[in-house]
Amino acid sequence: MTAAVLVNGISPADPLHALAVEDRGFQYGDGVFESALVTQGRVRLLEQHLRRLALGCERLGIPAPDPAALRSDVQRLSGSAERAVLKIVVSRGIGPRSYRPSRRDRPTRVVALYPAPLPSPTTQLALRWCEMRFGRNARLAGIKHLNRLEQVLAQAEWHDDAIVEGLMLDTEGELVSCTSNNVFLVREGVLVTPDLRFCGVLGIMRAEVLRAAKELSIAVSEEPLWPHDVEAASELFITNSVRGIRSATELGSLRWNAAPVADRLRAALDF
Repeated sequence: MTAAVLVNGISPADPLHALAVEDRGFQYGDGVFESALVTQGRVRLLEQHLRRLALGCERLGIPAPDPAALRSDVQRLSGSAERAVLKIVVSRGIGPRSYRPSRRDRPTRVVALYPAPLPSPTTQLALRWCEMRFGRNARLAGIKHLNRLEQVLAQAEWHDDAIVEGLMLDTEGELVSCTSNNVFLVREGVLVTPDLRFCGVLGIMRAEVLRAAKELSIAVSEEPLWPHDVEAASELFITNSVRGIRSATELGSLRWNAAPVADRLRAALDF
């Protein structure tokens, strides 16, 4: 349930400022978004999220929102929140009924605050392989655009509450990520993660993990990974900006009972 929403800095409760059905974000998924954790009125890793948002806008050719106005919206909603999830959406705005963008587009910015997810009642983190695969498109790789149908269809594959996440391959069989988390493996003492050159999201927490690992002198590698790399891993964990670092305990017949590298990174990042 949404606690509060601002559309271009104004509450959508005012009919004159509600989201229009002609908005290209609704019509075509033409936009980008960010989700971040709020704790005690502070948005964690806000600067990193805003940089990725601006990069996504640039990649799609959407004018980025005015930084001062966006920061004002963020502060208005998150400033008094003890623990919540902040979501920022920027679409190309209202446009004609055509795939072709107009040169007169006026982007729409939406800032919303949601309740934070409850902590998991168990330390068990079971994963599965998804049948749905990511399509390769280097033009969209890395950014968090609004079209998430691949992830929607992947998560629709299971209804077992014991399964927390699903690992996804791309159409060529390379490991990309989970449906809403990046993935890391420990293989022969090296921390490895998919390089995401063709698809997937370059997560904010992913970048923080890579930075912290180097500071801790943990060997790291971003490279193409395959299912056999998962099978050979001594440790596997998943990351995102809302839930931080979570260590996998099982994937099919695979089991992991210890997570020393993830434990060190969690302590270093205080997440």
